[in-house]
Amino acid sequence: MSMSERKTIDLDQGWDFMHRGIMKLKNILEGLPEPQFSPEDYMMLYTTIYNMCTQKPPNDYSQQLYDKYKEAFEEYIVSTVLPSLREKHDEFMLRELVKRWANHKIMVRWLSRFFHYLDRYFIARRSLPPLNEVGLACFRDLVYKELHGKMRDAIISLIDQEREGEQIDRALLKNVLDIFVEIGMGKMDQYENDFEAAMLQDSSAYYSRKASNWILEDSCPDYMLKAEECLKREKDRVAHYLHSSSEPKLLEKVQHELLSVYASQLLEKEHSGCHALLRDDKVDDLSRMFRLFSKIPRGLDPVSSIFKQHVTAEGMTLVKHAEDAASNKKADKKDIVGAQEQVFVRNVIELHDKYLAYVNSCFQNHTLFHKALKEAFEVFCNKGVAGNSSAELLATFCDNILKKGGSEKLSDEAIEETLEKVVKLLAYISDKDLFAEFYRKKLARRLLFDKSANDDHERSILTKLKQQCGGQFTSKMEGMVTDLTLAKENQTSFEDYLHNNRNADPGIDLTVTVLTTGFWPSYKSFDLNLPAEMVRCVEVFKEFYQTKTKHRKLTWIYSLGTCNISGKFDPKTVELVVTTYQASTLLLFNSSDRLSYSEIMTQLNLLDEDVIRLLHSLSCAKYKILIKEPNTKTISPTDYFEFNSKFTDKMRRIKIPLPPVDEKKKVIEDVDKDRRYAIDASIVRIMKSRKVLGYQQLVMECVEQLGRMFKPDVKAIKKRIEDLISRDYLERDKENPNMFKYLA
Repeated sequence: MSMSERKTIDLDQGWDFMHRGIMKLKNILEGLPEPQFSPEDYMMLYTTIYNMCTQKPPNDYSQQLYDKYKEAFEEYIVSTVLPSLREKHDEFMLRELVKRWANHKIMVRWLSRFFHYLDRYFIARRSLPPLNEVGLACFRDLVYKELHGKMRDAIISLIDQEREGEQIDRALLKNVLDIFVEIGMGKMDQYENDFEAAMLQDSSAYYSRKASNWILEDSCPDYMLKAEECLKREKDRVAHYLHSSSEPKLLEKVQHELLSVYASQLLEKEHSGCHALLRDDKVDDLSRMFRLFSKIPRGLDPVSSIFKQHVTAEGMTLVKHAEDAASNKKADKKDIVGAQEQVFVRNVIELHDKYLAYVNSCFQNHTLFHKALKEAFEVFCNKGVAGNSSAELLATFCDNILKKGGSEKLSDEAIEETLEKVVKLLAYISDKDLFAEFYRKKLARRLLFDKSANDDHERSILTKLKQQCGGQFTSKMEGMVTDLTLAKENQTSFEDYLHNNRNADPGIDLTVTVLTTGFWPSYKSFDLNLPAEMVRCVEVFKEFYQTKTKHRKLTWIYSLGTCNISGKFDPKTVELVVTTYQASTLLLFNSSDRLSYSEIMTQLNLLDEDVIRLLHSLSCAKYKILIKEPNTKTISPTDYFEFNSKFTDKMRRIKIPLPPVDEKKKVIEDVDKDRRYAIDASIVRIMKSRKVLGYQQLVMECVEQLGRMFKPDVKAIKKRIEDLISRDYLERDKENPNMFKYLA
């Protein structure tokens, strides 16, 4: 039949038919015996609505059906749903609610299908809320609004029961909480305002009560175990039934109550706080402390500051032990310098190893703890021991490792590892330039007296120092090591030269080490009156050297030379290993039996202090090669000396040492001089680029620039500024004496 002939359905009749369909649906939902909808039933219901909405006005019942759709829900909720919920409480009410909500969603789905035609045309044209939304809103306005307070209280009470260790139905909670989310229809407002806010407040109160008891009863480690466990459980709670957006908020509350509130009480607990854990090496507890306190704002600051105090105190204890040992040693009058100090450096290395491991593992490599470690070590590493600066101690320590027969018997790997660690310690030393100078002096001795155990190690530590302190720091030392290799090649070609020129015979086995002046420490060169035998050597070598280069001047440093001479004594001949100076002194006795102090001094052409050391080593020390009159322990200008022909020793070959010169004073003087130049250069560099600068600013930039090598003293900088003014590099501002101008 055509459209126009279709029978008009009036509202009451049509709705009556629809109402029967809705009742059938309700019965099914209520679980009453009712056959399911067949496809025909469904089509009939759908078509009825379609027809009622497509009839010509005034018989287009779209608006009325839209209203009836909503009334159908309201009527069902008021008559059936609410009464069933109002009679139940707590968990039973929650179960009923979950069931009712599930049914309500089914009903909305079915009715929205029956009324589908409305959704497609009528609602779209009028911009009304879609059917699905209208259906859910009915439940929200009639059921949820009345019950959400009870729902919330019931859930929170279950959560607290669970916190106390009772078993609860987690699936039920998940389903109820889904209602809070779904009722928001895409927004989280209901979940957050009607449930979450109260739940967070309750959690705070719960943990606040717990913490106030635990902090009194438990040790710090026990408390932390509980705190960590609580946090784990709360995370687990979120995973099982709370909405994931609650996790950060909930954990923040728990951390606040358990950790922030009691942070200082916990860290400073008398026998179990952070100090005690460090003292007793409780690595696991410290790791847990880091994990927990890293979660709260600025939580790690106090932990790292206790760590710094602890390491500083440990270090200061080492300094004190070393000081005590040094003063006991002085009392014993045994002068083995170094042994005690070497132990000290070893201990500092071990301390660093230990706490660096803490920083890397317990404190997960956190920068805050690296900084604390650095600052702690800077405190005691710059203390020095018994008048020896730490720069010197470190240099001596390296010397002992690197020289033949040093006190350390180590494998190659162990040496490498130890050197690596010494260089790490150097980072904490403020006077790196002083270390460099001591190190260079000792390196020179090792190289020149063939005391170095292994070239590879020498080069390896220089590479490490270069990485740590820059190329400028090591350029001279690298030059020294290279010089020695070149000197060996030079010696070989000298030997070839002698072999090929028969008339160029020095008469003695001669080894000359040629070095580059700029690389090596400065040595005094004296015009020693050499014995004739040695003069010949010098001349032959000069001739050879001339064949290689015309433009280089050779300066002979006799103080660094050694000689082997044969002492023909009555009992037997003994080979004497002596310095060039000692040899020159002894050879005088080939032509005279007896010589006075002043004769010896004149013939050698040396200064008093040198002559005294020489004669002392030959007549007053262990080996009495010369007999002195009068026979006293000290040398004076009125003494006479003669060759001791009765001398003998059980060895065939003996080494006669010269008393050591105290190099420390000279090293310190040299470094001070270099520092003056460095400060001058720095000030001029800064002023050249800035043209005009205030005093404070200049000092600050200068300290900044030089800090890598040494900590310049402000007084010293002030002095250098005055000096540069007097030399017309800078001038003071006429108006403001604290301002300086650069004069080009």
